[in-house]
Amino acid sequence: MPHEVSFHGVLMPGLLAVFIGCLLLMVLLDLLVGRLGLYRHVWHPSLFRLALFVCLFGAAGLLLLR
Repeated sequence: MPHEVSFHGVLMPGLLAVFIGCLLLMVLLDLLVGRLGLYRHVWHPSLFRLALFVCLFGAAGLLLLR
């Protein structure tokens, strides 16, 4: 994975693409969990969303940086 990605002449961190991909995946998972009603079993839905995103981003970042 490259350390920088050139986007219209601007160098951006390589993990930015991973961040955006995880953000889109998180939106889809949030919609799925909301439709299934699983947030009823979670103490604090906002903390659950944040923790899920951190887990997704951390796992994707570690897998792609190998």
